[in-house]
Amino acid sequence: MPRLITAFSNPLVKQVRGLRDKKQRRLEGLFIAEGLRILTEAREAGFLPSILFFNGAEPPHPLLRTLIEQIEAADGDVIETNADILGKLSGKDNPGTVIGVFEAFPTGLDRLDRASADLWIVAQSLRDPGNLGTILRTGDAVGAGGLILVDDCVDPFSVEAVRATMGALFTQMIATAPWEEFLPWLRSAGGELIGTSLNATLDYQQPRYRKPAFILVGNEAQGLPPAYEGECDMLVKIPMRGKADSLNAAVATAVMAYEVINQWRR
Repeated sequence: MPRLITAFSNPLVKQVRGLRDKKQRRLEGLFIAEGLRILTEAREAGFLPSILFFNGAEPPHPLLRTLIEQIEAADGDVIETNADILGKLSGKDNPGTVIGVFEAFPTGLDRLDRASADLWIVAQSLRDPGNLGTILRTGDAVGAGGLILVDDCVDPFSVEAVRATMGALFTQMIATAPWEEFLPWLRSAGGELIGTSLNATLDYQQPRYRKPAFILVGNEAQGLPPAYEGECDMLVKIPMRGKADSLNAAVATAVMAYEVINQWRR
């Protein structure tokens, strides 16, 4: 049976609100996901929040009722609250009607099953949570195995990043590693590392891509470091016909991913 919490001073409200801070998320091993769609995606992928807050003033959606039943059956904590508390937890003026608290996933490279997919996406020093979310959604769309975040990237468990994934956080594998760890891991079992770079002379549609393929995109502002480009099996570029000198990192990732899988489809 849900319990009612409407006080900002409640210790649980303070604890969950603290999860908007990266240091606190790492300390507690928890993160927040907001919105019925995202929580439903999570449930369908086999993930249930340990704590659920929902707006008791809204008529309960059938999906919310199902979610509540399954969380209670798993001995989770279901909290009925109001829009003010939800806004405090999410940091938004117009919060969703539900917020879930999940246990953070381990993000070591050793948890990736390389044989599970022919295509993987690798992002180096990615800083924008919107780009991270779009790249994860692209990976889900093309059937990629997951996303490997190299070096100092945006936290995939931040409120903004989780929101931007629209549920793909729960359907795509995520790993994090410094370049010095990622490269030996990649070379230990093979795989074609395809770097995207404005310095490349090879058009992205010219090569015939082999399986498994690892698409590597760099930082939004700086691109890939020269040393990283030198480790790629090939460097390709997407032609720019207008005045813009480059595409957004997430858009470039999508263009590359669909080129690779379309070649394999043909």
